Amino acid sequence: MANRRILSLWFPRLGAERLLRTSRGAEERPLAVVAEQSNMQVITSLSAAASASGLQVGQPVRDAHAMCAALATRARNAPAEAAFLTALRRWAGKFSPWVAEQDGDGLVIDLTGCAHLFGGEAALLEVVQDDCRDMGLSVRVGIADTPGAAWAVARYAGVAAEPERNGDAIDQEAPATRSRAGRRRHWTRGGAAPLQAVRGGATERIVPPGEGHRVLAPLPVAALRLDPETTAQLGRLGLRRIGDLLGQPRAGLARRFGRGLVARLDQAMGSAPEPISPARAPAHFAVRLTLPEPIGLTADLLEGIDRMLPRLCAQLKDKGRGARSLRLEAHRTDQSAEVVTVGLARPGHDAARIRPLLEMKLEQIDAGFGIEMLRLEVMQSEPIHARRSVGHLEAGREVDARLARQGGLDDLVGRLGARIGLETITRWHPADSHIPEKTAQVLAAAWSAPAERWPAPARLRPLLLWRPEPVGAPDAPAVPARFRWRGRDWALAEARGPERIAPEWWLDDPNWRSGVRDYWVVTTQAGDRLWLFYGHGGTMSSGWFCQGGFA
Repeated sequence: MANRRILSLWFPRLGAERLLRTSRGAEERPLAVVAEQSNMQVITSLSAAASASGLQVGQPVRDAHAMCAALATRARNAPAEAAFLTALRRWAGKFSPWVAEQDGDGLVIDLTGCAHLFGGEAALLEVVQDDCRDMGLSVRVGIADTPGAAWAVARYAGVAAEPERNGDAIDQEAPATRSRAGRRRHWTRGGAAPLQAVRGGATERIVPPGEGHRVLAPLPVAALRLDPETTAQLGRLGLRRIGDLLGQPRAGLARRFGRGLVARLDQAMGSAPEPISPARAPAHFAVRLTLPEPIGLTADLLEGIDRMLPRLCAQLKDKGRGARSLRLEAHRTDQSAEVVTVGLARPGHDAARIRPLLEMKLEQIDAGFGIEMLRLEVMQSEPIHARRSVGHLEAGREVDARLARQGGLDDLVGRLGARIGLETITRWHPADSHIPEKTAQVLAAAWSAPAERWPAPARLRPLLLWRPEPVGAPDAPAVPARFRWRGRDWALAEARGPERIAPEWWLDDPNWRSGVRDYWVVTTQAGDRLWLFYGHGGTMSSGWFCQGGFA
């Protein structure tokens, strides 16, 4: 692990500078990106001009406007910032193939064996600074032997550990702690500071190999990537610098602050491994068709789809994936685009199943003065596997027939979903519970498979179930000869039962606080068949209730 070299890139103004890149002439005006947190708008990112005005990240917007009247605010777009960081990750791939995103505003790069291709680490950092300056981005960097040390140097190099309480700068730890900490921080005395040079507004920080302990010791404990609560607890005990923790017994730290503190400390010092897992490039499937002349008829659009769709399905089939949702873009001659999306109930790469769904959406496309380019893209795909029938001949035929029926149902769900939305189509699925109203659950039809079979109930169950409704009858377990329900008087003709059902004792269900129930199938003289039960009380009063009706 001593031979590893890790580069950490931190973009402290990522959100604000992403907006400034698209706003020409707005660099001179202070800009703040705000987001809703705890029913209050706070600042999440600041431009350089806003920071020069004394504003800080995490500050309420109302206080920021009071300090800077010319402040311009923009709502935070978290997905756009994530997409921008992903684009920066692809840019950083020029330095090493091992690049990963970090904390939503930074990148971590494994430079092992790659720095010499750029003339060394210092020359590589010059390339990083030049590229970021051309992109209009502020960057702080750190190179060390471990990801934790590089992260700490990039964000906290030159930052002094502040006392926990306000007032003077007198150390407030106990004398015994201060005396022990002085002996344990012997490696911080003497020696050269880590390499620091200022070029183009960014600070280079390169930790020489094997000197992580010396460089990290004077940094605040927050540089270990700890949560704010743990950092505050350490500060109240006088442990403000990483060097204060290096000589402490690990068992005591783990007992008081948890294993997370010790793990972060070991990762920063190289005692515990911390691999870098680069993000895999997402599977992307898209085809386009450029037209020699603009088109506008539905028949012409279908002809274009018939040319693109087989190629797209062939790409999906080669990768063993199926399309779950697709997007059709129709680019018009006036530089605008008409976009429609379709979804499938089951992922697939069969053009015959996808084409009818696209055809149903063509009426939503306004051709305007003509369409000059079509593009078909898979927005979401899932892996699919070929199914093979096994067993005896008859069993195989039955499986094939069931799969064929299910495929037809999927096509029906897909067609209905194209009209009313896939999320509105649901199906009942059996559930494992002896409680009558919990024997079935509602699932989305497009994201669930139909049940092979429904388990047969041990006793007769009503076709319709509703919440228990009170029945006017004597408070006694015997079935009443006459009772009143829903404003009508009913006379008993026949009763079968009882079936005793107990509540789930491991759950506190408010609907079953009536305790044990005795269910009866009651036939009235009017011919109605009802499902009555007598609740034995529990935490509620006892009595008769009606919960269902038979067809």
